[in-house]
Amino acid sequence: MAGMSSRAAPKVAVLMGGRSAERDVSLSSGRECAAALREAGFEVVELDAGPDLSARLSQIKPDVCFNALHGRWGEDGCVQGMLEWMGMPYTHSGVLASALAMDKTRAKEAFRAAGLPVADSVVADRDEVMARHVMPPPYVAKPNNEGSSVGVYIVTKDANTPPKFGPEMPESVIVEEYVPGRELTVAVLGDRALCVTEIVTAGWYDYHAKYDEGGSRHVCPAEIPEEIAAACLAISVKAHNAVGCRGLSRCDFRWDDTRGLAGLYLLEINTQPGMTPTSLAPEQAAVGGMSFPELCRWIVEDASCGR
Repeated sequence: MAGMSSRAAPKVAVLMGGRSAERDVSLSSGRECAAALREAGFEVVELDAGPDLSARLSQIKPDVCFNALHGRWGEDGCVQGMLEWMGMPYTHSGVLASALAMDKTRAKEAFRAAGLPVADSVVADRDEVMARHVMPPPYVAKPNNEGSSVGVYIVTKDANTPPKFGPEMPESVIVEEYVPGRELTVAVLGDRALCVTEIVTAGWYDYHAKYDEGGSRHVCPAEIPEEIAAACLAISVKAHNAVGCRGLSRCDFRWDDTRGLAGLYLLEINTQPGMTPTSLAPEQAAVGGMSFPELCRWIVEDASCGR
């Protein structure tokens, strides 16, 4: 663990909460990770990240920061840049990878350059998307820089009118070809993909399906053909490297099982996957024999102050 002192119980500051639309998810992730790190033998300080974060970190002087923040500011390179300026090792991806992955359009460009399968998409102004169909339905409209399915709208094939957004939708909207089929996801830890999970829901895998108890069912490992599983694992590692991720990441896919391998599409990469009781990466690590405290320990020991 780069930069960590040799004291018997290294001090870890768990950064959680913050100011994004994913604040509640981050608080849940942070509390779970803090408890696991204590179980793993670390001295832990929980910090609800606000404008005074740098001053509080200067007082606490942790050996490493465990970044459990989600969404803008905490996941888009901003807090990573602050921590690098302060010379504090931190978990997960660095400034560039975090900023690139959070910008869905830029990330897609990196995926295409790496030869990875992505759905067609365009970026448009929010008012334009509400005024007309900027792409033939069916399509998905969502913020260009949010996660956890915040602000996602599905426009069906027979929709006569474009979507009408709520106040959560920013000015920049990504409109993406709708890919029918099954929801698959793969976590990457360091240089290896863990396994494939299929997410089964009654409808769309939205915010409530992700985080509410009983909102979705995870089939882990997924019951899919070996060819599809192998492709998901390989694509996830390539996407992790194409963006420049470090530590833990998670790639999300849609697979149209009527089209075989041609129906598999990479949707996006998450540089700081959720670490809640219903989260996917801890489940995949457990399938491979790694407990939640062991996973959190691995993430801390992988912390760095750059890249």
